[in-house]
Amino acid sequence: MSPAVMKRLAKPMLLAATVIWGASFVFMKNALDALPWAYLVGIRFTVGTVLLALISFRSWKRFTPDYLWRGGIAGLLLYLTYWGQTVGLTMTTPSKNAFLTAVYCVLVPFFSWAATRRRPDRYNVSAAVLCVMGIGLVSLNEQLTINAGDLLTLVGAVFCAANLAAVSHLGQGKDIMLLTVVQFACTSLICWLTGLCTAPFPAQALTRPEVLWPLAYLCFLATTVGLLFQNIGVVWCEPAAAAVLLSLESVFGVLFSVILYGDPVTLRLLTGFALIFVAVLCSETKFSFLRKQ
Repeated sequence: MSPAVMKRLAKPMLLAATVIWGASFVFMKNALDALPWAYLVGIRFTVGTVLLALISFRSWKRFTPDYLWRGGIAGLLLYLTYWGQTVGLTMTTPSKNAFLTAVYCVLVPFFSWAATRRRPDRYNVSAAVLCVMGIGLVSLNEQLTINAGDLLTLVGAVFCAANLAAVSHLGQGKDIMLLTVVQFACTSLICWLTGLCTAPFPAQALTRPEVLWPLAYLCFLATTVGLLFQNIGVVWCEPAAAAVLLSLESVFGVLFSVILYGDPVTLRLLTGFALIFVAVLCSETKFSFLRKQ
């Protein structure tokens, strides 16, 4: 396609990716009712590995052995990300899981600081303060304690931020699609090992439509199509607009959770969600879309 066509498609693709990922919280919650988390994530990333390997087949001529350790580190961090997010989802609501997962956007600059010595700016610090306030409203109860599901989701967000910072550092001068394939393969391998060591493979569950359809959605749309749309959109869209569109994932997560899952949403939760959303916008865009170019 021509550059003009790609530029016109970039924003719709990014928006489509956020809608797909927003709905994935509900589909994952439903699938977890019948499928252990390690097998669910393992199947998801196995299919994603195969599809991305086929899509990026031209990149394999640039493969070198160092992709294995680079992808291995990134794959381990991605595994820990999904361990926190997915196990946390079994003990909390999809809407809270969606917004608490979005905290990773605020944390990335601080992990990058540790790797590159580039200090976070005032927008990053302000975003962190807003985010902590939002987390308090979303997760803390009257006794100022946090439930296990919300805590694990936050742990997953921390590993997600570490994963993105690591990929940014390890991917310098490398083919990012090829690195992603190796990362996905390592994540799926660790998930399969975890699943086989902790629970028997649920073969019967995979024959049930209520498991197969959510699993197909997660494998093909949430993992492969969503990632492809994101990569294309980020390349052909202005950075500020791309960041704003991608930050809508958590908003769509709440919307689908309320519509499809019947999540209860209180004024306190909405206030916390709003603070986290503003924190993500502040960290990702520094509100550049509000200033004159």
